[in-house]
Amino acid sequence: MIEVNKIYKSFGNVDVIKGIDIHIDKGEIVTIVGASGAGKTTLLQIIGTLEKADKGTVVINGSNVDNMNQKTLASFRNKNIGFVFQFHHLLPEFTAIENICIPAFIAGESKSKALSKAKYLLDYLNLTDRANHKPSMLSGGEQQRVAVARALINEPAVILADEPSGNLDSQNAKELHELFFKLREQTGQTFVIVTHNPELAEMADRKLTIKDGKIESNI
Repeated sequence: MIEVNKIYKSFGNVDVIKGIDIHIDKGEIVTIVGASGAGKTTLLQIIGTLEKADKGTVVINGSNVDNMNQKTLASFRNKNIGFVFQFHHLLPEFTAIENICIPAFIAGESKSKALSKAKYLLDYLNLTDRANHKPSMLSGGEQQRVAVARALINEPAVILADEPSGNLDSQNAKELHELFFKLREQTGQTFVIVTHNPELAEMADRKLTIKDGKIESNI
């Protein structure tokens, strides 16, 4: 599903990623761990096509993203990759269901079909009674579940998560972690998760440890 081949990335004089190779299978849940500044988020952003590597290639579901122009890349990202961040980045002026629909609208989905998908996801995530609530009216756990629904609406092959439970209490974090595995079982989606949460890191099929821009272990 994901092939990262000898990628390098520098910012100014700082070498952040130093020749990383990763191969992730379809339906696999992989966590990425390491100290702050090790290169975890940069690696995730390169996999997610938000950053471009200085050298090396990234292939997602058979498509080499390095050969795409910006317009093609944006469309590919919208349809094939879902993002969940530590800070949910919900738009405060929109309701939960409107936030969920945004990626579908960007993809050209009709309003009726987008709303139908969003309602299904709200029900699936036990958020139906929060559909018309704005983010300020939702708990932290509810906001993050809305963000997960938004990531899922276009049925992407890959979900990338950057510290998804970093702002949640232990109970909400546990529920979010369990949700990822439930989704994998039901949809076969591939998850790559950057985390400092040791419990989530150990639950994964594989744990990649990054140190100084290189893969230190892959178990």
